Amino acid sequence: MRQNELFVKTRREAPKDEESINAQLLIRAGFVDKLMAGVYTFLPLGWRVFQKIENIIREEMEGLGGQEILMPSLQPKLNWEKTGRWDNYDSLFKFTSFYTKTEYAMGPTHEEIISPLLAKFVSSYKDLPKYVFQIQNKFRDEARAKSGLLRGREFFMKDLYSFHRDEADMEKYYEKAKKSYLRIFNKVGIGKFTYLTYASGGTFSKYSHEFQTITPAGEDMIYICDKCKIAINKEIINEQNSCPNCGNKNLREKKAIEVGNIFKLKTKYSAPFDLKYKDEAGIEKEVIMGCYGMGLNRLMGAIVEIFHDEKGIVWPESVAPYKVHLLSLGGKGNIKKFADKIYKNLQKSGTEVLYDNREASIGEKFNDADLIGLPHRLVVSEKTGNKIEVKKRVEEKTRLVNEKELLKII
Repeated sequence: MRQNELFVKTRREAPKDEESINAQLLIRAGFVDKLMAGVYTFLPLGWRVFQKIENIIREEMEGLGGQEILMPSLQPKLNWEKTGRWDNYDSLFKFTSFYTKTEYAMGPTHEEIISPLLAKFVSSYKDLPKYVFQIQNKFRDEARAKSGLLRGREFFMKDLYSFHRDEADMEKYYEKAKKSYLRIFNKVGIGKFTYLTYASGGTFSKYSHEFQTITPAGEDMIYICDKCKIAINKEIINEQNSCPNCGNKNLREKKAIEVGNIFKLKTKYSAPFDLKYKDEAGIEKEVIMGCYGMGLNRLMGAIVEIFHDEKGIVWPESVAPYKVHLLSLGGKGNIKKFADKIYKNLQKSGTEVLYDNREASIGEKFNDADLIGLPHRLVVSEKTGNKIEVKKRVEEKTRLVNEKELLKII
């Protein structure tokens, strides 16, 4: 991508109405634009990051046997009344049709849609288990939309639902899902900061599980058990003051961001919609369910909260919008020709490259490169001659290489 063709421009100053680092940097660097509190537009660079995250998640969900669908955002009141959540879900956006006077909800989650959907296709033990997921925008009437991408009123979520004959089968799949989630966090670069965290199971089970990423920007407080390499959230600690795994009371308190959660739903959402199957003896039984959520906006915001410095964002290579930022520090003549050649050769090699060919000052180009935060910076100038200056975003040192060496390195 030639940078002079991007319609988006960077900003020197952070927006005054944004407190969080992720929102400040993502807006300044031209990754997102704020429409209103809790609602953001993904701009070209931000959308590329989003798609990298999305593809990592999708690959893992398909590896778990998940079949991808897309469910409606617009949901009927009747389904929410069947589960008893129409009047009890505190962040539900509701509205009435001007023409039909029918009441609807804007989907904050999809248990009320997926359960009646599967009831149309599941009738026998031979139809189970099944695993269905989607990646879709959600809506929640969030009272505290103040943390950038971490807490929004409209956002994208991956929700996977599993359907089983019995709890034993669900438990096996639940354990597989835990491992898959940890692989996702490793792939996007935050694995070593992220803990499987015990949380309340509410009416579903004794425990559910969150995945919490350690950062000073976190809104949650977790307690880490270094013996088990897991964490416990504040609600569980208040109840038992020890690790549920080993009983250890010597726990470390840390701020964290929740980046995923998984629940054993059991029959809570199968029962209201008559989601049943007949076993081998012809006896009708309720389908056992599990659900597995992950917010993509929140994950992107968490990555920025962890990977940044005083100059800007420092993207992990797996989710960076481009691998290489090529800077041409000469608008005409041989420097431009050489930079154009490097750009074309990188593209031919399959390397994702953002080419700063703008008519801008050297200082502006360097500052923008640091702010945008791509993994590798390449500079072509009079000073570098017929070589290319190479620098990693995470390092201060630079080195000069020729074209052949560059392609081997990158």
